[in-house]
Amino acid sequence: MPVKSTLASSVGPSAGPPVRRRLEWGLVPAVPVPFRAGTLAEDAQRAYASWMARQNVAGVAVWAHTGRGLHLSAEQRRCVLATWRSALRDKVLVAGAGSLEMASDARAGGADALLAFPRREDPVDYHRALGRELPVIAFYLYEAAGGVPYDDDTLRALLDLPEVIGIKVATLDSVMTFQRIARLAAAYPEKLLVTGEDRFLGYSLMLGARAALVGMGAALTDLQVQLLAAYAAADHPTFLRLSALLDGFAAATFVRPMEGYVRRMLWALDADGVLPADACDDPWGPTFGAGEREAVRRAVREARAGV
Repeated sequence: MPVKSTLASSVGPSAGPPVRRRLEWGLVPAVPVPFRAGTLAEDAQRAYASWMARQNVAGVAVWAHTGRGLHLSAEQRRCVLATWRSALRDKVLVAGAGSLEMASDARAGGADALLAFPRREDPVDYHRALGRELPVIAFYLYEAAGGVPYDDDTLRALLDLPEVIGIKVATLDSVMTFQRIARLAAAYPEKLLVTGEDRFLGYSLMLGARAALVGMGAALTDLQVQLLAAYAAADHPTFLRLSALLDGFAAATFVRPMEGYVRRMLWALDADGVLPADACDDPWGPTFGAGEREAVRRAVREARAGV
């Protein structure tokens, strides 16, 4: 079952057990940033963070791919981090980092851990340098989203680093790749295998993942929390039912063009009554017609009806 955190006494990296243990069997939504007419909608973001604080998540991930961390300005990143740190004082806050500057800013803003954006050049030294700021979660991301296909030797070298507490794997649609990395990670039981597989979330848990850091977790969050709890408790009927429901939701939201999933998550939050309808812009994603938004609304309704 997800480990509950102890309450932090002030804004800053939260107190309690080590980050890896606090994440185990927990859901960490990679949260999007609501925009309104091209401007960060701070009111909607505060409302979203307040809502998320009432969910039984292990934490959230900001500045990740879903949160457009590499596109936001430094000022926008600081605003996003401050909002979430203030709202989730007793949760783990993971910040995406693609540079030492981002890592330093994350630490200064009260993050607990870093999600390392993939890098081709000297990945081991890069992860080691990030780890001087905060514990690091390595990231195997599919190439179409800017990822790097780390080979097995590189993955072992990353997992050998004491600064690296685990690895998130997000292949999108390669079960074989996830199986390969899961087998490799099994040799490192002290490290956390974190699933980022929105399209086969339930199966990735069956393959050995012990935490989930997923963009899909931004919406229908409670169902995904229940999914992980059901698997950890060996409640197989509940796990299979929720897995089927969430697979249906993912099939409607994680489809081509893939960059559209960020806007679709914002639409899903609107459909679930979390965000206002006018604060669902994604300045860096593709645009869609009204029919696409209705398809997301329908997917949310169907998932809720299935519970």
